[in-house]
Amino acid sequence: MTAPLETDVAIIGAGPAGLFAVFELGMLKLSSVLIDALAEPGGQCAALYPEKPIYDIPAHPAIDAGDLIEALERQIAPFAAPRLLGQRVVALEGAAGAFRLRTDQGTEVLARAVIIAAGAGAFGPNRPPISGLDAFEATGAVRYFVRGREALRGKRVVIAGGGDSAVDWALALRDIAQVSVVHRRPRFRAAPESAAALEAAAARGELELVIPYQLAALHGTDGQLAAVEVATLAGEARRLPADVLLAFFGLAAELGPIAEWGVALDQHRVRIDPASCETSVRGVFAIGDVATYPGKLKLILQGFSEAAMAAHAIFPLVRPGQALHFEYSTTSGVPGR
Repeated sequence: MTAPLETDVAIIGAGPAGLFAVFELGMLKLSSVLIDALAEPGGQCAALYPEKPIYDIPAHPAIDAGDLIEALERQIAPFAAPRLLGQRVVALEGAAGAFRLRTDQGTEVLARAVIIAAGAGAFGPNRPPISGLDAFEATGAVRYFVRGREALRGKRVVIAGGGDSAVDWALALRDIAQVSVVHRRPRFRAAPESAAALEAAAARGELELVIPYQLAALHGTDGQLAAVEVATLAGEARRLPADVLLAFFGLAAELGPIAEWGVALDQHRVRIDPASCETSVRGVFAIGDVATYPGKLKLILQGFSEAAMAAHAIFPLVRPGQALHFEYSTTSGVPGR
């Protein structure tokens, strides 16, 4: 049997907040291990929309999600944190200073503190209630995520949804594909600037807005899509020629085993002390989208701030009796460099 992996802090979740937590802990000379159910680091940024631009990262007017993850990887490289990818934490036992975690692969981790950075938890797409979806999903004719634009070049793409993902991808694909956007009402839930850009693109004939319609049926053979049928509430129907349907109806997320670890929850999020990011369980902290408190903003940059706060709150637990002399990174540099 493989010996348990020992570390100062076990980080559950390797999305942006979890990755940055490695850096903040490393700057305090605390070791960490990253554990994530996905096979690669980056969370939703890597798995769902690596080519989607993000506009609210300081010092980056725009940066693709995948590029952000690559930059975070370079930033934490000096700390060489071990990674347990493709493994889901199924058990958390012990107490502050002596936690034992076990993954679904049988790996055990001994940690003095734990940071939950699990984002939205285990997630999957909300599928539209249309018969025959499975056959089209199997061939990629129906998709819920876009890993790269080039795979859709020259395609007839129908996008269904009215949120940021639908609008952003419509704008991103309009110059390489024939794009139709289906939404049940004229108003979109996306950022106002993006919604305005979508309407302007439609006015210029760069894409088609199919409003107010909803998905009704798919037409094709052997998993190859030929058309998407849409209909109004009054029953007026249209067929949109299509090679690919992108259905953006949000994600269904669940906390999974985290909900059984005794931490206080609030609307499927982990409640934390905003001053320290500690949960109701001593020694267990939560950062990023999985954490909640009054005034919480679900922004990546806030997850970064929470990572720094959690690291400093963890230090006295992991190094009791040792004074922490805080220094700015411009003064201290990066340990090991």
